[in-house]
Amino acid sequence: MLEDKTKSIINLHIVIFIWGFTSILGRLISIDSFSIVWYRMLLASLFIYIYFIFHKKNIFNVNIKSLGYFSLGGLLISIHWLLLFYSIKISSVSIAVSMLSTGAIMMSVIDPLIKKKKILYYQFFLGIIVTLGVFVIFFSEKDSLNGIVFGLFAAFLSVLFTILNKKLVNEYNPNTITFYEIFSGFIFLSFYSLIFNKFSIQFFNLSLDDFLWLIILSSICTAFAFTYSVKIMKHISPYTFMISINLEPIYAIALSILIFKEKELLSFNFYIGAFIILISVFINGLLNFNQNGK
Repeated sequence: MLEDKTKSIINLHIVIFIWGFTSILGRLISIDSFSIVWYRMLLASLFIYIYFIFHKKNIFNVNIKSLGYFSLGGLLISIHWLLLFYSIKISSVSIAVSMLSTGAIMMSVIDPLIKKKKILYYQFFLGIIVTLGVFVIFFSEKDSLNGIVFGLFAAFLSVLFTILNKKLVNEYNPNTITFYEIFSGFIFLSFYSLIFNKFSIQFFNLSLDDFLWLIILSSICTAFAFTYSVKIMKHISPYTFMISINLEPIYAIALSILIFKEKELLSFNFYIGAFIILISVFINGLLNFNQNGK
C-alpha cells in the first residue's frame, strides 16, 4: 500500500509538470479562452475515443446515474478551464497558476465538511501558510486583480472537481470517467455556443501554429495527463492531491520565464510568495508519510 502511494505521488508530480506546461500553451495559443477550452475538449474526447476503440471496447457502458455524475464533473472542469485560461489571458501565467494554490486551504475545509469529519489541524495550518503566500503575491501584483479573482474561482472549482472524482474513481474505470467528463464538458460548451451565437467562420479559422499547440494541449496535457491523474487518486487523499498541485505554479513560472523571458518576470515579493507555497508542499509530504495513512 505504501509502495503504491509513493509511486502515485511520483507519477502525480510528473502529471503536475505537464499541467504546468498547459498554462504556457494557454499563453502561446492566440485564440480566446472559450475557444481554447472548446477545442481542447473536442480533440481530447476524440483522442480518448480512438484509444477506447483499440483497447477498451466495453468501457462505454454506463447507466443514467453515472452519466449524471460525469456530466457534473464535465461542467466543473470546463468552467474551471475557462476561468483559468481567461485569468492567463488578462494577467500572466505566473499570476493565474499561483492562485490555484489556494485550493489547499479550500480543500482542508470543504472535504472534511462533506465527509462529516474533523478538520485536521496541520492541514488547515498549511492551508493558512499557502494563503499567506497568496497574499504576498496579491499585494505585490495589485494591477493583476482581475486575473487573481478569476484564478481564485478556478481554484474553488478544481477543489469540487477533485472531491467528486475521488468518489467516482472508487466505482468507475478512470478512462471512462475521463472520457465522459471531457465529452460532457464539450457538449455543455457547444450548447452554450449555439444559444449565444458563438460559432462563426472566424471561430473555426485556426492558424497552423494554434492548431498544433491545440493538438499538444488536448493529447498530452489533457487526454493523457487527465486520465492518469484520475488513476492516481486511487492511492492518495484529495488533500494530498490538491496541495501537491501547488507545485504547478512553480513549474509554470519557471517555464514561463524560460520561454517568455522578461514578459513573465515579476516583483521580488511575488517569488517570496511562491517560495512560501513550495515550502508548504514539502511540509505536507513529510507529515503525510509520518501519518502513514493519510
